[in-house]
Amino acid sequence: MDKIVFATGNENKMIEIRMILEDLGIEILSQREAGITADVIEDGATFEENAMIKAREIAKYTDAIVLADDSGLEIDYLNKEPGIYSARYMGENTSYDIKNQALLDRLDGVPDEKRTARFVCAIAAVFPDGTEEVVRGTMEGIIGHEIIGENGFGYDPIFFLPEYHCTSAQLPPEKKNELSHRGEGLRKMRVVIESKLKEASK
Repeated sequence: MDKIVFATGNENKMIEIRMILEDLGIEILSQREAGITADVIEDGATFEENAMIKAREIAKYTDAIVLADDSGLEIDYLNKEPGIYSARYMGENTSYDIKNQALLDRLDGVPDEKRTARFVCAIAAVFPDGTEEVVRGTMEGIIGHEIIGENGFGYDPIFFLPEYHCTSAQLPPEKKNELSHRGEGLRKMRVVIESKLKEASK
């Protein structure tokens, strides 16, 4: 277990992943870097199911530890939309500027107390011995009133954190990793991986 393959080709995501897992002492590769081109159909009904579908599929092509995540934005006022369809909302090739503006338009006139939302990230692992684990991280906030901030990606520029008086796209990367749904999920998964490594070294 000297290698982790993360089932993503998203470089922004890989930067966050490496920052949080870098001192595990294990090489961390994206699916693309590992030379795996499998196209996975995510047809689960929850973030957890989709993450596990991805991890199981990629595990067929490698004997490394495979991690996969499924993440998205839940807006309570919109019945938790876009939810598991966050990446595909309004079409996969639609820019996030357009998606973000569409969500702001749908919430036009809605007061802050009804704009509650959260980022959710489920992270699944398939280990070389066939065991599986899945964890969930969340970050609570509200949907802001404008698109603001350059540091994040996706829905970060409309996700406002009242206690920090800024969007998650305005946070420095280190702070975002500390607070984010993916950061929380990765830290939980890190504990699982460390215990697995300890078992393997006995």
